Amino acid sequence: MASIQAPAELDFAGWTCPLPLRDHPRVVMGHGGGGALSAELVEHVFVPAFGGEVLADLGDSAVLTLGDARLAFSTDSYVVRPLFFPGGSIGDLAVNGTVNDLAMSGARAAYLSCGFILEEGVETEVVGRVAKALGDAARTADVQVVTGDTKVVEAGHGDGVYINTSGIGLIPQGVDIRPQRAAPGDVVIVSGEIGLHGVAIMSVREGLEFGVEIASDCAALGGLVQAMLDVTPDIHVLRDPTRGGLAASLHEIATAAGVGVRIEERAVPVPPQVANACAILGLDPLYVANEGKLVAFVPREEADAVLAAMRAHPLGAGAAVIGECVTEHPGMVVARTGFGGTRVVDLPLGEQLPRIC
Repeated sequence: MASIQAPAELDFAGWTCPLPLRDHPRVVMGHGGGGALSAELVEHVFVPAFGGEVLADLGDSAVLTLGDARLAFSTDSYVVRPLFFPGGSIGDLAVNGTVNDLAMSGARAAYLSCGFILEEGVETEVVGRVAKALGDAARTADVQVVTGDTKVVEAGHGDGVYINTSGIGLIPQGVDIRPQRAAPGDVVIVSGEIGLHGVAIMSVREGLEFGVEIASDCAALGGLVQAMLDVTPDIHVLRDPTRGGLAASLHEIATAAGVGVRIEERAVPVPPQVANACAILGLDPLYVANEGKLVAFVPREEADAVLAAMRAHPLGAGAAVIGECVTEHPGMVVARTGFGGTRVVDLPLGEQLPRIC
């Protein structure tokens, strides 16, 4: 009989897991995914280290007072792979993502900074294409890039091009948009079809074919937000559902305001190509990232007018009411399914699709 040998010692350092344990002693990809791990890292490491009431609000942008002006200030870093994808590039993301974070406070973006971190060996032609895409996106968004920085890291210590952008913008008088303002009775509106960006990135990165090209929804939402504010300045909450998707945004709002959110699953606009891709891959479209959509919490008496204004704008043509804010189950999001049941829409632990922005 052959002898039984003891198994070799397991190499845990080589393991990867999409749902790592929360008490993981080292940073894992899930800490950058916009879910529970990200929230815990920010709450337990960064907020205590930095302090301050403004930081503790944890909005898409910080709202600051300077003299008589109210400013929104935001920063973000972009490490997406590949650098170019259907519907955009890392250059477009770097502008649109920061402009959108400012817009979610009701601010009109005015100025951006831009930092490039380049890997040794990346083709200068690639850098030029990224820079041109960034400049074109800034002009489209009517925002100026006014300062920047460039660093180069050794080959093998980067991924071609990383970008950081920071932005400032002015918040109009009478506008107070923040997640803590969500209130029972608010109508929840999403500006269009969800899941396009995350599936587009995945399809080109992994070489997957779904029978039809899926393009990112990457776009600057400042004009859409302005159209909404022209109807009423009393919009309670705006969020752009990027990392963690619509589910993460709704959960964060419910937690911040201490209210419940109830959505109708069939009312959420999921395009067929995204639904099919998610069905094949076992993903939930509610958790897939977007880069050109927003979710709004609007007082019920203003909802019809705001919805009409959104649908009249090119970036809100597919806007739909998907649910409401309720007093029940505070801090929780629930979805009524197509079968008449109800399920909890929880905050994801990590992220289904890493490196989407």
